[in-house]
Amino acid sequence: MQATLSEQEVVRREKLKELHELGIDPYPAPLFEITHTAKLIKDEYTDDKQEAFKNISIAGRVMSVRDMGKANFAVLQDSTARIQLYIKRDDICPGEDKTLFNTVWKKLIDIGDVIGVKGYVFTTKTGETSIHVEQFTLLTKSLRPLPVVKEKDGELYDAVTDLEFKYRQRYADLIVNPGVRDTFIKITKMKNAIRTFLNDRGALEVDTPVLQSIPGGAIARPFITHHNALDIPLYLRIANELYLKRLIVGGFDWVYEFSRNFRNEGMDRTHNPEFTILEFYVAYKDYLWMMETTEQMLEQTAIATNGSTKSVVNGVEIDFKAPFKRISIYDAIKEHTGIDISEMDEEGLRGVCKQLHIETDASMGKGKLIDEIFGGKCEKHYVQPTFIIDYPIEMSPLTKKHRSKPGLVERFELIVNGKEIANAYSELNDPIDQRERFEEQVALMERGDEEAMYIDHDFLRALEYGMPPTAGIGFGIERLAMLLTGQVSIQDVLLFPQMRPERGEGN
Repeated sequence: MQATLSEQEVVRREKLKELHELGIDPYPAPLFEITHTAKLIKDEYTDDKQEAFKNISIAGRVMSVRDMGKANFAVLQDSTARIQLYIKRDDICPGEDKTLFNTVWKKLIDIGDVIGVKGYVFTTKTGETSIHVEQFTLLTKSLRPLPVVKEKDGELYDAVTDLEFKYRQRYADLIVNPGVRDTFIKITKMKNAIRTFLNDRGALEVDTPVLQSIPGGAIARPFITHHNALDIPLYLRIANELYLKRLIVGGFDWVYEFSRNFRNEGMDRTHNPEFTILEFYVAYKDYLWMMETTEQMLEQTAIATNGSTKSVVNGVEIDFKAPFKRISIYDAIKEHTGIDISEMDEEGLRGVCKQLHIETDASMGKGKLIDEIFGGKCEKHYVQPTFIIDYPIEMSPLTKKHRSKPGLVERFELIVNGKEIANAYSELNDPIDQRERFEEQVALMERGDEEAMYIDHDFLRALEYGMPPTAGIGFGIERLAMLLTGQVSIQDVLLFPQMRPERGEGN
């Protein structure tokens, strides 16, 4: 049921009625031929190029109007930039009938309306590149007023900052805050750069199932649904790892996927229940090769996104220039707590957690306890890109045992600005070892660990056919986007972040 209309909304509907009465369709057929964009005009026009900028056609949204009697200045915003319009009564109404200017333009056109204009480009006495309008057409009547954003000398200085509005009404946020649009354009550049890096090296982009009978490939709590035709429970994927490894078994040497994943967990500035992971798996490689490849890819991606290896987040400069620092997780914990936990059992680790005032519960095994210590006391210190390497076997049920360090696995996490950005392994390809690791996860589940892994029997069957030695990695795309666009909240790099429904929504 529609909420009560505001005074401005009522007025706009009255204007809509007047337009119909004048025989003007406020929502005409969509075809409007566009010859130029605002950015193209502002970038390329000079007074000695007047001939090239005659008879131009542009469309966009009216963002402001200055009424000067028989002439008006307005600002038009298209998908590229904002540009000034000069609208003179006798130019758009050369005959006796001045209705189009006096009534339609001055009384019935509102800020937020979408119009198309034709005319020529010139430079005003104040030096501003502008369009002298000879014709204009109403393309869409806006029935809801935009939030007020103050502007001075063509620059916004009071952009909308209300988070409830920004995240719930992203469409309006994009209209009034051009910087938000720029952020998402950068994110697209980032993804394209990653794809180019991988494709140029022979990787194959693939798609794997979102609905899965077993939520595998990560330690996380899944969303559960039900398939009516098959009468079975299904899970929204928490990771695509096990399916991509099946493709390595099948004979592909390098596969990758931008995977939309879902985890039924908490929400904060770096977590959203729906998010994107890039995972790729490469046969006959190991985690050492993967570290070098990760450095190269991120350095090139940063340059493609920002024109530099450097990015600034909340006043802190981060440099993705390779190579990155490397340190083992045990050494990292010793460095920041003064405690060597490398030889401790579960009981000893619980004592360390108590000493460091880290909360634990009975469901946590050795791996979870170490993870809590590192996350609580160490992770925040790694601001510049750093590989944390050589994890305990208990923390990594899908990882190959270390070739020279008993009790460890060949794994790294990439930490940037105090948060994990990527997680990589020399992949476990021993089906017997893998089954034992899965069974250990089941034991943790029986202790109450809701994030422990299920046994995926089909994946074990695939491994029994033989998976070549393989390196694999998963990148948190939104976290990487935050770093490269200078955002401090994951909601600012998601076009439509998850929110509670508004009252009455969905009825």
